[in-house]
Amino acid sequence: MTQREYLKTIDEVIENGKYSDDWASLSGRKTPDWYYNGKFGIFIHWGIYSVPAYGSEWYSRNMYVKGSEEYEHHLKTYGPHKEFGYKDFIPMFKGERFDGAKWIELFKKAGAKFVMPVAEHHDGFAMYDTEFNRWNAKNMGPKQDVIGVLKAECEKSGLVFCTSSHRAEHYFFMNGGRTFDSDVNDPEYQDFYGPAFYDEKLDGSAMHKACDTVDEIGPDEAYLKDWLCRTCELVDRYRPKTVYFDWWIHNKAFKPYLKKFAAYYYNRAEEWQEEVTIDYKHNAYPPTTATYDVERGALDGISPTPWQTDTAIGNTSWGYTVDNDFKSSYEIITTLIDVVSKNGMFLLNVGPKPDGTITDEETAVLLKTGEWLGVNGEGIYETSPWRAYREGEHQAGGGMFSEGRVDYDEKDFRFTYKKGAVYAFQMKAPAGTAVTIKSFHNDRCGCCARSVSMLGNGNAVKSFAIDEDGLHIVLDKKISSEFPVCYKIELE
Repeated sequence: MTQREYLKTIDEVIENGKYSDDWASLSGRKTPDWYYNGKFGIFIHWGIYSVPAYGSEWYSRNMYVKGSEEYEHHLKTYGPHKEFGYKDFIPMFKGERFDGAKWIELFKKAGAKFVMPVAEHHDGFAMYDTEFNRWNAKNMGPKQDVIGVLKAECEKSGLVFCTSSHRAEHYFFMNGGRTFDSDVNDPEYQDFYGPAFYDEKLDGSAMHKACDTVDEIGPDEAYLKDWLCRTCELVDRYRPKTVYFDWWIHNKAFKPYLKKFAAYYYNRAEEWQEEVTIDYKHNAYPPTTATYDVERGALDGISPTPWQTDTAIGNTSWGYTVDNDFKSSYEIITTLIDVVSKNGMFLLNVGPKPDGTITDEETAVLLKTGEWLGVNGEGIYETSPWRAYREGEHQAGGGMFSEGRVDYDEKDFRFTYKKGAVYAFQMKAPAGTAVTIKSFHNDRCGCCARSVSMLGNGNAVKSFAIDEDGLHIVLDKKISSEFPVCYKIELE
């Protein structure tokens, strides 16, 4: 289908559907049950950038930014950019050990309920079969429809398939290559490197300031129409239950196209009889039209509407790099608890190697997380917030990019609620046999408990009592655990 034909189809679907392309029509949407109840999903950044494995998944941009570490590394390792550019990594991106079934099996063992591979990152290489981009994994590199394989394996395993498009940022992403003699300027590769639109405001690190401003430079109409068609094609071919966007779609130029995409996607979902949503950052979408996402951070309290945080096991890169360092399984588990206690969902990223295998470090974290959820998942899945999300002094910072290891102690708790029971997660397992939860007390605003138990160790609670100072729990023995423990408090 040509772009012109697709644009006509988009208009027809919107005209004949329940949702029109205006915020009033798109507002008031409920968060899908599968999403809200599932709480925990896996993000996957796998692409050409895993081949140089240097710096971060932004290698495709930074290798063309003069003076950057990636630029110097590229010259030293691969030679001049005109002779060896980003495109030349594609034959090296073979994915010869990629096994979608093994990936999904691992994610299921981790306790994930949904899976979100990146269909196209800022570099413009599509990991799926598409009519609009000859630079794709079906034609080149792995020579497999990676997104199609993962969707099929999700469906076999009962996990919900989602996907992500970072196509918006491709408009300017390789623009550093415009400033010197590089292959970005070769007409033969323009359909790969894209407009690589250059402006001083979008040069190097200055780009961040311009992109954070809603009314700064935006893409032209031709690019926006192309973006819309590619994104709608992704929806039609793979029927993802979530489409995740990165940050730049909040630019004002995208607004009419965001409405069109949402109306098209939601109308298609009505045809499929599926519950779907869109993940967005900043103020790209108004409340209740899509799901708000906080990257590498958290909200600082309970949100009245469900939201999501996404972070990576890797601290320095979302994609594979040889020198990435990794969060511990304790950090991942405590982040999951904290996010869920605030009415959120948690999306955790892995960055596979170019051969298609997942690193030992990430695998270990996923398996530990799954082991913990196997015992404590009752207090995570299908829960809602309690009247307070926390007790104790230590908490994660609020907002984007505010993450960092939190040194919780025994006095730190997080709470969730489900079916007449409050789940109190002690963020650091008690050193002794006496535990007090101050949030439970017997004044008129307090609580009455008919039973208290510990998940995974039902006999651990020897006795309990509630007075004006809180809920006092006596354990029958010391608990040996490097991870949080969860008390199930069934209400009277």
